[in-house]
Amino acid sequence: MKLVVVSAGLSVPSSTRLLADRLAAATGRYTSVDVQVVELRDLAVEIAHNFTSGFPGRALSAALDAVTEADGLIVVTPVFSASYSGLFKSFFDVLDQEALTGKPVLIAATGGSARHSLVLEHALRPLFAYLRAVVVPTAVYAASEDWGAEGLAERIDRAAGELGRLMEGLGSGAGAGAVRRADAADTADAAERADASVAVDTDTAAAIAPRALDGALASADRFTVIPFEQQLAALRP
Repeated sequence: MKLVVVSAGLSVPSSTRLLADRLAAATGRYTSVDVQVVELRDLAVEIAHNFTSGFPGRALSAALDAVTEADGLIVVTPVFSASYSGLFKSFFDVLDQEALTGKPVLIAATGGSARHSLVLEHALRPLFAYLRAVVVPTAVYAASEDWGAEGLAERIDRAAGELGRLMEGLGSGAGAGAVRRADAADTADAAERADASVAVDTDTAAAIAPRALDGALASADRFTVIPFEQQLAALRP
């Protein structure tokens, strides 16, 4: 399966890229993946031109195709002004809005302080929910003091495991098969209820009709059509 890593780090070396690489390596321990890294720093000029011209350059087009065709995504951004970076948002702004529908995505971010960790929940998760991606439950935030400290490795492993299992589940088509089986069962139940309803209505009509029409509808061969004029005349005093 194809795993695409989108890194919005700006510096070289970058803690954002480091976190992205560690997440990709951990995911590879749970499922077999071919990893492709998209460095948004290298696409900044083409992204800006795409906004003004409406057409992506060659490198940007290849990156957009890679994300669209991926079986799973890892997206990592540095925190700027208590949110994702403008470059990160711009890339997903030029991506087709249907490209991430149903696609597993692991969200992550880096920052100088642990106080910005909520950026994952108030900015990144709503963004990818809007794009109809399937965001894994565990998001990973790495502050400067987290590198080398306890806890980061465990969060990376837990998030990667969730992404790997989700990619395996969606890739096998098990979810789609379950939906098809459920739809077939619902259709069969509906047909059975409809048949039962028809049987009950027929029996009820057979029981009521003789009493209501004085035996005229007791059977098909005894059914008599009475003209409306004759019925109206019978009602007159």
